[in-house]
Amino acid sequence: MINKRLLVKNLLAHNDENSFYDKKLRLNLSEKEGKAKFIKHICALSNSNPKNNSFIVIGVKDEGNHIVGVDFFDDSKLQNLINAYVENPPVVSYENISFPHLPDNKVVGLVTVHPTNNGICKLRKNIWKYYGGSIFMRDGSISMPKDNIEPPPDVNSEIVKAIENHSHNNIGMTLDGVFDFMNTREDLKPQYKVFKDFFVMCWAGRQKRVKNTTYYSRVDIKLINEQSQLFYSEFDEVTIEMNNDHFIITEFVNLGYDGNNTYYPFEKVTYTFKESGKYFQESKLLFEPPIFNPSVIDFLMKKNFKLLRKLKHQETISEKDARSLRDLPKTYLLSYLNGYLDALDLLKEAKNLIKGYNEEVYRIYKDTLRVIRKVRYNNE
Repeated sequence: MINKRLLVKNLLAHNDENSFYDKKLRLNLSEKEGKAKFIKHICALSNSNPKNNSFIVIGVKDEGNHIVGVDFFDDSKLQNLINAYVENPPVVSYENISFPHLPDNKVVGLVTVHPTNNGICKLRKNIWKYYGGSIFMRDGSISMPKDNIEPPPDVNSEIVKAIENHSHNNIGMTLDGVFDFMNTREDLKPQYKVFKDFFVMCWAGRQKRVKNTTYYSRVDIKLINEQSQLFYSEFDEVTIEMNNDHFIITEFVNLGYDGNNTYYPFEKVTYTFKESGKYFQESKLLFEPPIFNPSVIDFLMKKNFKLLRKLKHQETISEKDARSLRDLPKTYLLSYLNGYLDALDLLKEAKNLIKGYNEEVYRIYKDTLRVIRKVRYNNE
């Protein structure tokens, strides 16, 4: 089992950016330009290193390979984005890797581009300034457009194999990882379970009971063997189930207005553990958006407009206004899901007003954009 923290360290310590490895300070997948550049790098790595895993490490400064970290990123629909824009797409995974020196809300992102026999990757359609049919290859540390190409000779297999072999776990690292998790999450009632005598899954979170169902928020979940981590914020609510073969997290979205909210199943993440020492992680979007009468959506949109106008003009915010402002990102989400597509633009335009008003509402704003991103990726 590869310890992904060691893998990141080995990549940073022993390699300049090359045909199987790239590093970035951050990704911006909320804009067309950021999506296009990410897809370009994926295609270039896959085409330049078709027989081995390729990697992109996120959250690293170029100067001195300084690890600064990034926010947790949920990759569940990232493959859909790749499939939508790439012909002969590789399988791509994104993992959140914890590092002891980083704050609790920061991780290192590890993108793995798995080897494929599908042929040359090329853009399926236009995105940003890149045209459909474009082919990219790595030229040193740069992903460059190329004319029609032949698959390159395999020059990386021994190097990649050596890096991965030097990144394997041992019993000491596994025990240290478990003890560290149990100690640092002590206030959140940490638990662990061993699957197939090998895999150690730890989790911790705040619990509450609603109609005989236990929901968790502020949830940390870590597969200790790989230092791979899932995180759900204090505004997320999930259930956790398990048996001898599976660890299942189901996320719910609490939607409504004026205190009349309902839990809607949003996404299920399933870890499946095998006797062979392998595991698989699968994400499935479950979300069916609630449908509201158009008059209700019109009312919510007008209400949000008035609230933001008060913030803009620094008018007095009453207790009732404060409660409504806390719901504002989610009511824009409801409007967007009910066909008012300009609600997303209005929400993004309100970013600075929300950020300046209240940190809690701003976190809800970011979580709302995460939900929208997942829904959009699923429909790409």
